[in-house]
Amino acid sequence: MKHLGFVLAIFSAIFLLTGCGGSSKSTPAPNPIAPAGANVAPIEVNTGPPTSGVLYANGAFVSVTVCVPGTTTCQTIPYILVDTGSYGLRLVSSGVLTLTLPQEMASDNDPMVECVQFLSSYTWGPVQTADIEISSEKASSVPVQVLSDTDYTVPAACADPSGGASADTVANLGANGILGVGQLPQDCGSNTDCPITSNQYFSCASATAACTPVVATVAQQVQNPVALFTTDNNGVIIELTGVSGSAATVSGSLVFGIGTETNNALSGATVYTADPTSLNFTTTFNGTTYTDEAFLDSGSNGYFFPDSNIDQCPSTSGAGGFYCPSGTANLSATNQGTNGASGTVNFSVANAVTMFTDDPNDAAYADLGGPATGYFDWGLPFFYGRNVFTSIEGKTAPGGATPYWAY
Repeated sequence: MKHLGFVLAIFSAIFLLTGCGGSSKSTPAPNPIAPAGANVAPIEVNTGPPTSGVLYANGAFVSVTVCVPGTTTCQTIPYILVDTGSYGLRLVSSGVLTLTLPQEMASDNDPMVECVQFLSSYTWGPVQTADIEISSEKASSVPVQVLSDTDYTVPAACADPSGGASADTVANLGANGILGVGQLPQDCGSNTDCPITSNQYFSCASATAACTPVVATVAQQVQNPVALFTTDNNGVIIELTGVSGSAATVSGSLVFGIGTETNNALSGATVYTADPTSLNFTTTFNGTTYTDEAFLDSGSNGYFFPDSNIDQCPSTSGAGGFYCPSGTANLSATNQGTNGASGTVNFSVANAVTMFTDDPNDAAYADLGGPATGYFDWGLPFFYGRNVFTSIEGKTAPGGATPYWAY
């Protein structure tokens, strides 16, 4: 079986990466993991749903319960990818979602369908509503995206810009869905309608009719369910145990709220405020400053950054899209928030082919990295051994203006 992974950040980066395992030498600092609680959901880095036919590298998964709104007709769905680079719940339809959820309608009373663009892939499918429960946290009548290429015809305005295949099946996505817990309360930000020109929301009269772009009001957009919780709704903390080398699985917690309970205080974390427009901060690496072009993204399965001095893996190696240095590259970069806070991060990148050969059945790889152009993506390896806070735009949280990351 192949390993599969993604760089998953809306409008920033997503591409399909395959390999076969991993081993490396980084040693993250230990961090406390919140025990079970009303605002705590267990998460695990594993190889993803057995039905996918692939092994997911560096994917953190959680179970989510969805219900027909206002009823006890519910389904608990495992293997939902936890993603701080997107916003809202997206569920694969075929072979995963068994409930029939109410369809959201556009202003012309035809079904509302969403397109979400990533760098080299996209998701497409109808917007429907569900009650969502994670741990003991609940949100009611939440617009979600149900991923399907067959319910409605995918318009060229959605498929063509990505240059890649859709991520609308378990095999293509490597997961049963995505839980976007990033910095926005909904797709287009706080109190902002999605315009027609964004080609994000469409009205589709029938399964075969041509779909046309439409305005999506704030209420119609796919929502970050965390922002709709009654309490603990100002952000999340991803807490994962450290990884030295590679591991078959890694356990941790998804904690809801920042400074709202005894188990989610900022404590000694440094706050890095994000630019309100780009939702990014700044990383300086190898003498280059990526101003407002750096981000913390749990949906990315490696560190992704430009470095012409590190060899890339051959496309025929089974690890195309990753770095393959002759020996482990020990690196450092400096992160800075718009609030002026800064700090140095030491990290390592090892040979992906060697990692995948040495440990072909592992799920977690501490030193997996790959090339990028013009941005710096701190993917899931950054989260190992750290408590990483993501606050939500427009919410009040300790640590200053939102949105921010803290670690």
